[in-house]
Amino acid sequence: MDVLYLLIGWLAAIVVIAGIGLAAGVRVVTQYERGVVFRLGRVRAVREPGLRLLIPGVDKMSKISLQVVTMPVPAQEGITRDNVTVRVDAVVYFRVIDPMRALIEVQDYLFAVAQVAQTSLRSIIGKSELDDLLSNREQLNKGLELLIDSPALNWGVHIDRVEIKDVALPDALKRSMSRQAEAERERRARVISAEGELQASRKLAQAAANMSDAPAALQLRFLETVVQVAAEKNSTLVLPFPVELLRFLERSGRTPAETAPEEPDASQEMRE
Repeated sequence: MDVLYLLIGWLAAIVVIAGIGLAAGVRVVTQYERGVVFRLGRVRAVREPGLRLLIPGVDKMSKISLQVVTMPVPAQEGITRDNVTVRVDAVVYFRVIDPMRALIEVQDYLFAVAQVAQTSLRSIIGKSELDDLLSNREQLNKGLELLIDSPALNWGVHIDRVEIKDVALPDALKRSMSRQAEAERERRARVISAEGELQASRKLAQAAANMSDAPAALQLRFLETVVQVAAEKNSTLVLPFPVELLRFLERSGRTPAETAPEEPDASQEMRE
């Protein structure tokens, strides 16, 4: 009887130990992760999401997230190609596409991508001019993405996007650029004003030529101006009477008899 109890105790202990071992070998892989299984130090397989069983003490699983990682790149100070000191920061979006290589090929792929991003950003600053950093960021983003993506592919990481966030300029340079922009706006205003004066002078010259061919047009223009000024009843109008208008009225008001030449007097001829 004692032997039977002893056997039952041993059997219960074995069942408990087996249950504990089985529970220790159960792993859950979430939807956005992949599990890389090592068996006695060698890569066995990459486990898909779900409930996975491992051999306790033999298998070891490392989980790798496949989500997009948003990594800010600290501001890097450098000198542009046109000898301007600037501070530029950026942000990198990347994700793991090969969990096995991301775990085997590099010790810490997050740290590695961060260092490559910083050195690539410094390289872009040295190769670019200030105007490109301020206005041509799309091309710089593409070039920066290529620089980071080239070594990252060997680590099973794909760079989705790289964006330059801010370009910090020295205060003296900001003041110089402000003066330059103000001078440029003033130059444009003067050029536009001069072009307007040139066009107006051409039109006035054309109008003067037309009026010289028809003197009555000048008088009509003068009378039209008088009418426009007289419409404002809050002012006194002093009207100068031009001599040309008097001559025009004199020529138009003469009768044929008045315009005919006078005949000489016969008595006057005799006296002479």
